[in-house]
Amino acid sequence: MIIDISDLGSIISGLGTLAVAVFFLLIVLSTAIKIVPEYRRIVLFRLGRLVGSRGPGIVFIMPFIDRAVTVDLRILTLDVPVQEVITKDNVAIKVNAVVYFRVLEPSKSVVEVENYIIATSQLAQTTLRSVVGSVELDEVLSSREKINQELQKIIDDRTDPWGIKVSAVEVKELELPEGMKRAMARQAEAERERRAKIIAAEGELQAAEKLSEAARKMEASPITLQLRYLQTIREISGERNTTTFFPIPVDLIKPFVDKLTSPKQGD
Repeated sequence: MIIDISDLGSIISGLGTLAVAVFFLLIVLSTAIKIVPEYRRIVLFRLGRLVGSRGPGIVFIMPFIDRAVTVDLRILTLDVPVQEVITKDNVAIKVNAVVYFRVLEPSKSVVEVENYIIATSQLAQTTLRSVVGSVELDEVLSSREKINQELQKIIDDRTDPWGIKVSAVEVKELELPEGMKRAMARQAEAERERRAKIIAAEGELQAAEKLSEAARKMEASPITLQLRYLQTIREISGERNTTTFFPIPVDLIKPFVDKLTSPKQGD
């Protein structure tokens, strides 16, 4: 079989054209087929109009007609920078926070706001300054959980039209002026001293009540006083000392006391 050179040239030219066509077909298919993972969605625009969100799995896109925007559905952690805030009682503090949020409606997060991450960050900063600035310093220090809940509610309500759900907001750190730290330290020390004095006074009151009760019982039974006296002497004599106490019964010296105190005859 004899092949003409001109026919061979046409065959090679046809194979080259077929190869180019296959190459372009592969390029079109690669741009037309998207594999979307479980934690992402594709927001599809066709000739500028919103079609909706697609995924997960294999998504077909019409080249040169459709435009796809990828949105991540995982929870994002947003660190709010340090904000200088003046509280309600005119104390300047520095505070920062962290925001946890995720996209619930991918279409709204693309259509309703230009960049939902930046928008949420700016909203969190202004809300943090507003909420902390509306309360006193003592409430900021003691009611942090309440402030976190209020921040979460406000930011979540304002980002709801963007298709975003704010799950939590946590105030991380408070930085107080040095003068305020010293004043709080003095206040805490004074509070501890006050509690110590109250506890000591309550102890004295309880001791006085017990002593009064013991005195009433000894008055009803005088021998109890003698027994208590002997017990006290025993406790003292048990220690290492050179002094010894000898009890003298009151009845022994009572006649002499009566004689000295009784009026003389003829007076």
